[in-house]
Amino acid sequence: MIHIQYFGALHDQLGCASEQLAWTGGTSQQLLTALRERGEPWFSALQTDRIFKIAVNRVLKHEVVDIHDGDDVGILPPVTGG
Repeated sequence: MIHIQYFGALHDQLGCASEQLAWTGGTSQQLLTALRERGEPWFSALQTDRIFKIAVNRVLKHEVVDIHDGDDVGILPPVTGG
């Protein structure tokens, strides 16, 4: 089981701030794919052409990382601005 927190616009788009998810292990990319496969609104909110930052156990990662059972995962949407 992993704990996922959704930040920024994702919180609003998905209608939830966090959830517990059964997870046997895999990468951050596999997690995003599994969430997209739920259908709407997950598919639209987590579009493949957008770059998401992933934090694992409160450490921001800048690459694809392994996520293990028991991890806390934060998903941060792309940020734009000037």
